[in-house]
Amino acid sequence: MGEIRIPRNMFLWSMTIVYMLAFASLYVQIPGLYGNDGVSPVRPVVPGASRDWGKPLLEQLQTPPLLLGLDTQQLMELLSLLGVLLALGAATLAPLRDSVVFLALWALYLSLCQVGGDFLSLPWDNLLLEAGFLTVLIAPLNLLRNQSFRHHDALTFWLARWLLFRLTFSSGVAKLVGYSASWRDLSAVASELESQDNPTPLAWWALQLPSWLLQLAAVGVLLAQIAVPFLYFAPIRCLRLGAFYIQLAHQVVSMLTSNLSILHLLSLALSFSLLDNEHVGSWLGHPKRRKTKTWGQALVWALTLVVELGVYVLIAYAAVLLFQLQIDWEARSVSSKTAFSFQQFENLLRQVMVPSIWVGVLSLTWELVTSMLGCVCVRGCFWKLCSLVQWLVFGAAAVALFTVTMVPYTSMERASGSRVLLEVRRAHSLVERYKLVSSYAVDPAPPSHGGRIEVALEGSMDRTTWKEIQWMYKPGSMDAAAPLVALYEPRLDRQMLLAARGRAERIPWFTGLVLRILQGKKDVERLLQTDQSQYVFSKAPPTYLRARLYHFTRPDENGSSPKQWWRRVYDEDFYPIVQLGDITLEDLLSRHGLKEMLSARPTPSPDSPLARALKQARGHVEALPGPLVQWSLLATVLAVCLLKSLLSRTLGGRKSKAAPPETKAKKPKEQAPQAEKATAGAGLKAERDYTEERRQEADRSPRKRK
Repeated sequence: MGEIRIPRNMFLWSMTIVYMLAFASLYVQIPGLYGNDGVSPVRPVVPGASRDWGKPLLEQLQTPPLLLGLDTQQLMELLSLLGVLLALGAATLAPLRDSVVFLALWALYLSLCQVGGDFLSLPWDNLLLEAGFLTVLIAPLNLLRNQSFRHHDALTFWLARWLLFRLTFSSGVAKLVGYSASWRDLSAVASELESQDNPTPLAWWALQLPSWLLQLAAVGVLLAQIAVPFLYFAPIRCLRLGAFYIQLAHQVVSMLTSNLSILHLLSLALSFSLLDNEHVGSWLGHPKRRKTKTWGQALVWALTLVVELGVYVLIAYAAVLLFQLQIDWEARSVSSKTAFSFQQFENLLRQVMVPSIWVGVLSLTWELVTSMLGCVCVRGCFWKLCSLVQWLVFGAAAVALFTVTMVPYTSMERASGSRVLLEVRRAHSLVERYKLVSSYAVDPAPPSHGGRIEVALEGSMDRTTWKEIQWMYKPGSMDAAAPLVALYEPRLDRQMLLAARGRAERIPWFTGLVLRILQGKKDVERLLQTDQSQYVFSKAPPTYLRARLYHFTRPDENGSSPKQWWRRVYDEDFYPIVQLGDITLEDLLSRHGLKEMLSARPTPSPDSPLARALKQARGHVEALPGPLVQWSLLATVLAVCLLKSLLSRTLGGRKSKAAPPETKAKKPKEQAPQAEKATAGAGLKAERDYTEERRQEADRSPRKRK
């Protein structure tokens, strides 16, 4: 790897943006999810209880003497707002992209996740916590002003590359090992265009593509997530850059069809670990000057090019062999079919697992050695000692994290997982609650019969006429296109999609949601519809409520736009008809231990100055949609960065204009001998010219003619 200062700064800035969007998204939804009138309220710890320093920050703040005069909802809002402000400041001010700031952001988000339950246990939450902890190691410690000796930067930045490898490779393996047969028969792309969390209108047009092309896209996804990740550690630079662009293309296509999400931003941020200063400089219009190659360098370049082409040819050959790719020139199509069984893939995975670990070991060893050599070459005994101490600390941290990741990484294959040392498993159990490492299979399994299963809530006043409750961020109406919710994470909507694959009796928060809708709690209604005029029971809550399962599919239509975006068929009842005081509802509340928690009156809100400030902030935001809040923050960051760039260019231009007088004053002194020589030469020339003129006049005089 070459110099990585610019890619590292890109990664740090991207992480500040991800943190800002994640905290803002959660802040908007806290009252409806965790508030006193929310779906799953978080109750405070009994005052006077002994403090447990192993508990998350939020629970510790709820016990005296750190109560701060706030209730539980306001404490969560305070932590979220602190996270937004810290991330906003770090995104606009480079000195704040510091290890201490990133440690504070990680601690705040960890505290919220540990009390958030199901709504804060999504795969990208775990990914953000693991990537956030790596950011603490990657970011500089600006409290130490002298930052010229950071030879361990490449070592810590390598951890981001290893996380990217685990994320990508694990997701690809899970598609063929743990999911339905849709990936093995290459029909999963068509299924995911319907079943993914937040499909965009572009997903409908993608479904109109020929089936052979969608199957070919499935082959491309499997290759990008299983074969290409090994190129992340390739010693040849162009192979790593090629892997970066493949990852970028995969993420862009996924964004266009499933809404831009924080998971996509995290994947892109981690992929910056594959870049170097030279390549990013070419993006910015500062390409490296090409030097004339010697015959030896030209020979090495030619051999490298042959190896690169050989690698890509090998991947293409493996794709043709494993997926039986054949071109039909008459039909102008490419047929594809998996040529391996489930058992054969498991055997291949068993053979590849150990070598893949050794690839990581060799790559990490290379980074350790090169970083140590850089420390040894530092001038001065004191600075050399400081560099070696830093290398030792960060090297030990990198080796420890890499070792602990063996537990979740080898969980994909049982035989390899059983060989992990007991000491490593114990170390993993110690750090597991802090989400330092996790296992990843981020793509949900599509239904085996295609389409998507959705839960529809229906309310009634008389148990005869039923009206369906429409949601902002999930499919419901047949005539409405899927909403654009880029960057926003509607957590209740996401959990509703997951709940449709289970049973309502086993999901405590769903019973809480039913109760809050029957009670007409405004905080919960805002999760469903921010605009109260769009909420069907805005004037009065329903007397009866039920939930039904529907099977959604895309209609088979041709044309530039569909007449109907969805087609649905009733599947079965998901939740029985209930009303307030109903025996069935009371039984479910008691079964989940929610009766006392949801029915009890919340304690009066504190009236401290901080509590009043939080109420005012909530009053400004509660009527705004979540995506609008996030895009406003992002626009603010971009505007500040643009203004700083313009100011730096303007000030730089003024300095360059003020510089010439100094150079003019120095040039006469530096070039005095040359000026004297030039003056002497001019004098001799003038004297010769004068002598020639006098000679010509003498020839023309009368005396000369006589």
